[in-house]
Amino acid sequence: MAEDTTAELTSAYAELASRDPGLRALIDRFGTPDPFEFPDGGRTTGDDFAGLVLHILGQQISTNVALIIYDRLADMLRGRPTPAGILALGPDAIRSVGASHSKAAYLLALSQSVSTGELDLEALRGVGDEEAVLALTRIKGIGPWSAEMYLIHQLRRWDVMPAGDLAIRVAVRRLDRLEATPSIAWVRQRGVPWAPYRTVAAALLWRSLGAEDGA
Repeated sequence: MAEDTTAELTSAYAELASRDPGLRALIDRFGTPDPFEFPDGGRTTGDDFAGLVLHILGQQISTNVALIIYDRLADMLRGRPTPAGILALGPDAIRSVGASHSKAAYLLALSQSVSTGELDLEALRGVGDEEAVLALTRIKGIGPWSAEMYLIHQLRRWDVMPAGDLAIRVAVRRLDRLEATPSIAWVRQRGVPWAPYRTVAAALLWRSLGAEDGA
């Protein structure tokens, strides 16, 4: 982790601890996890397109299963996924590695959008969070969860609250000792006081469950 990132992360956790006793208790118990760590074993490091492919594959399944499917896809392509490579495979070949019918369609839609320039992943690095999410969610199969994971792990944005993630909602239920798992809207509102470090708060909430899997 870069020195400037380490310093900001230390400051972020200190700020969250001072604002929220519940988060302070979690920090005391679970430490200060790196919010930008992507549990992919380096498979997509430095490759925004490959990272987004993995996020799509990871929708509503465990990270471990998503990595197995990703590895099969990479083996078939003899390297990291590229838009041209995925388009050349077609839906049947993509499904043969374990991707669902819908995810095969999503990967093809993503690849087509990047190939035509409709989605410029490099340009997303220079726009704000809301604009980046809007650009991503225009593409078939990329919903708020996938877009938010991309902002966290590829764009390394500090203030993303993935309120639609089931693990986050369960962690908030435990944090606030709620009787039922709160709604997405409730969790999003709950996270407002954690700005501008909602990504850091999310990392802590995930750690509190031992969860790395999206929902």
